Amino acid sequence: MKLDNPLLVQWEYASEERLAKRNAITRDLIAGDDPEEHVFRAVAETHPRRVLDVGCGTGELAARVAASLGAEVAAVDLSARMVELARERDVDARVGDVSNLPFPNASFDTVAACWVLYHVPELDKAVDECARVLTPAGRLVAATIGDNVPEIWDLVGAGRDELSFSPDNGAELLARRFARVERRDVQAELVFPDAAAVRSLVAAHITKAYLAPRVPELSGEFRATLRHTIFVADEPR
Repeated sequence: MKLDNPLLVQWEYASEERLAKRNAITRDLIAGDDPEEHVFRAVAETHPRRVLDVGCGTGELAARVAASLGAEVAAVDLSARMVELARERDVDARVGDVSNLPFPNASFDTVAACWVLYHVPELDKAVDECARVLTPAGRLVAATIGDNVPEIWDLVGAGRDELSFSPDNGAELLARRFARVERRDVQAELVFPDAAAVRSLVAAHITKAYLAPRVPELSGEFRATLRHTIFVADEPR
């Protein structure tokens, strides 16, 4: 299934339960490099003063950037529920579309678009908008997933979701609007203690939840590979 289907995105993020469950499982079971930490470092290394988080979700990254870097942070998300949760973290969040950002040109020195661009139907327009609201020396940090936890999807006989913004095409899409694009790959493992933990992760994926009962009983721990790519794009043009 294509993850940029508007109805799928609306359904997925009308509430936070699935997102919260996936995040909790990943944070509890990860062994190795943490992609969220790599995103934060990519944002922090330019010492930004004004940051926009597009597709902010529950506002965790936006709140951390504000607290840790002292930056002024704004955030947008299509989901009213996500915006509500972000505001509970004292984030200046509003309902908005990355393909039509409600900000003037050159408003920010950093834009974070993390695990969101593959949900956007008008991807080229979204990249244009991210570039438009950045200052001439600005940076876009855009994270996406690769062939993530393939061992689990092979275990339950699942196909792979189609990604419009992926490790394979992200650099090319961003190079159209940015002078310099760097690809940073992050790989780790999730170490599941038992089959119930694997089923819990499968059930938290809206396109694959029905496959959770296919996870067989396991003898011992089960390891699955995490693959994420973070694109760092500088100097919009």
